[in-house]
Formats: sequence, C-alpha cells, structure tokens
Amino acid sequence: MTPREPFQSPTVFSYGFRPFFLSASIFALIVIPIWMAILSGHITLDAPFAPAVWHIHEMLFGYAAAVIAGFLFTAIPNWTGRMPVRGWPLAFLLVVWLLGRLSVAGVFGLGAVSVMLIDGAFLAAIVVMVTIEITAGKNWRNLKVLAPVILLLLANITFHIESMQTGLAEISTRLGFAAIIFLVMLIGGRIIPAFTRNWLVKQNSSALPAPFAKFDAIAILAGALSMAAWVLLPNIPLIGGMLITVALLHFFRLSRWQGHRTLPSPLLLMLHIAYAFVPAGILLLGLDSISERFDTYVAGLHLLGISAIGGITVAVMIRATLGHTGRPLTAPITLILAFDLIIFAGIYRAFFPNSEIAGISGIEVAATLWTIGFAIFVLKVGHWLVTPKAQKRTPNPAKR
Repeated sequence: MTPREPFQSPTVFSYGFRPFFLSASIFALIVIPIWMAILSGHITLDAPFAPAVWHIHEMLFGYAAAVIAGFLFTAIPNWTGRMPVRGWPLAFLLVVWLLGRLSVAGVFGLGAVSVMLIDGAFLAAIVVMVTIEITAGKNWRNLKVLAPVILLLLANITFHIESMQTGLAEISTRLGFAAIIFLVMLIGGRIIPAFTRNWLVKQNSSALPAPFAKFDAIAILAGALSMAAWVLLPNIPLIGGMLITVALLHFFRLSRWQGHRTLPSPLLLMLHIAYAFVPAGILLLGLDSISERFDTYVAGLHLLGISAIGGITVAVMIRATLGHTGRPLTAPITLILAFDLIIFAGIYRAFFPNSEIAGISGIEVAATLWTIGFAIFVLKVGHWLVTPKAQKRTPNPAKR
C-alpha cells in the first residue's frame, strides 16, 4: 500500500468505515422510533413519500446505503493497495447523505424532483468514487461490485419516479431489495468463508470452507436472475419456484462454509447466522409467489430487511470496527446481545406482527428490539469510531 502522509483531519474522517458506520447506526437508532411515532399519529412528515413508502425508502437507501459506503471505502484500499479515501471527500459524502435524509423527510420543503436529485447524489457519488479508486488501482476483477451499487442507484431514482406517478413504489422497492441482497450474495460469499478459513486454520482444523467454485457462481447467477424476474413479475408461480430453488441453493452454499465449527467465535457465527436469513427470506417470497394462500410477501421482506440485511450489516460493522481500530477480533457480550436483538426483531416482525404482549403489538415489540439493539451498538462502538486507533500494548520486561 502507498505510504500514508500524516493525517490532520478529525479521526472520524480518517477511514471510510468511521463516518458511515457511525451515521448509519445512529440513523437506525432514531428512524424506527420516528416511524412508530408516525404510525401512531404523533408525528407527521411533510415528505414527498407516503409514510410507509418513506419508511421503506430510508431503510434501503438511507441506512443500508450508508453501511455499504462505509464497507466499500474500507475494503477498496485492501483490494487496490492505494491510500484510503479520507478527509474532505468523506466529509463531503457524509454531508450529501445527510442532505438526502433531511430532504426526503421534507425538512427543506422541496419539490419531488429536487428531493430526487439531492437524494440520488449520494449513491451517484459513490459509483464515481469507487470507479476511480478501482480503476486507478487496476483492480479490474473487483469492478463487479459496482453492478449492485449501480442497481441500487437506479432503484433509488426509480423509487422517486414511481412514487411521483403512483404514490407507491412497489417495483423499485423490490429492485432495491434485490440489489442489496445480490451484494450480500456477492460480498458475503467472499468474506464469510475467507474469515472462517483463516480462523479455522489458526485452530488447526482440517475441515475448511469449500473454496469458491462453479457451484457458487451458479448460485449467485441463479439468485440474480430469479430476483430480477421477481422484481418485474412477483406473482408468477414459475418465478416462485425459481426463488425456492435459489433459497435451497444458498442454504446449501452456506452449509459449505463450516459455520457450525465457528460456535467458539461469536464474531464469525454472526456472519453465518445473518447470511442464513437471505435464503430464508427468499424462500418466503417464493412461497408467496406460488400461491396467495401462503401470504408471506411482507414476512419475507421483513426477514430480508431486518434479519438478513440488518444482521449482516451489524456483524460486518462490528468486525470491521474491531479490526480497524486496533482491538482484538473478539465480540464483547454487549455487541453479541445487540446482534441477537436485531435478528430477533426481524423474526418477530415477520412471524408475529399481530401478536400482543401487555398491550404492545408485535410490530412495536420488533421496533423496540431493533432500537435497543442499535442503542447498545452505538453506546459501545460509537466512541471507537471517533477516537484514534488503539495502541497495542508492549510487554513490560520488568514483569516477565
């Protein structure tokens, strides 16, 4: 990697994961309570979207997009050997992201077209900056990560246009989910077995994750094609069958990564658990497409959105933050709890939305689990993201 010059800007802008993991987690902490207040009628937004449409948009193109940015600008220097994007470019990107959140919430009172341009600028800037970094580093094989990011950008623009025309955003919602899930299949299928292999080698285990092979390529391609078909024609039984087949392929793909051997390492186990909800959510979508009697469309979206996307983003943020701030790759019990709460929030929202506990609805229970999970995450990780890298302790010879 190119030697780094002394960094003078605030620590939070010294590496891509810092501002975007912090902003995404704080946003996740506050946006769901706001959504619940909107549902209960205590808050109204002067937004260009209907309330439910705003909720979907902000989870896909607000929260998830910020985590993706943090991940990419942290991973790309490792891929290219170039210095990381830092300082004012990161600050600029963060401001663009924040302006998008405020404009979509109706804070500025702008028209729908203006909101679309401001909101779309964030993902557009990411596409440009990622392209520049990867091509400058001549790391051509990683250009493929641009495909789902460009799809996410197109989904966001389409979301605004569709909402302006119909008041809903059904096609673009599915496209947004498909783009993010495809990215999880692509990147998750790369980092999960790699991290697992490295750990198992250190444990002197002879059973290692299967290397990337034709099966993985087929599973990813099948996932991309079936999700694309689902975006356009979600209620076709044939497509439902394709989705169920893809779910089975990815369950089997996951089984090849030796996840059951990572029980002693919660940090790794989190990644395997979160990925399992990708095929689980796709399975529910497939069942819904086969027959209306299953009625699992909403459950499938929430299992994908909360347990899969929410779970894997939290697991990645925990691991990346620990590793890049100089801390041991061992998840504290508090962060394990935060992850568990977010996973169970998705399960509860998917399968028990109409239940009631002490007068609290299932949706409110899920929202509470999510909010507490992210509150714990922010309280534990927040100061790591804004303070310098921890210095490794050197042994004191006098104590030997």
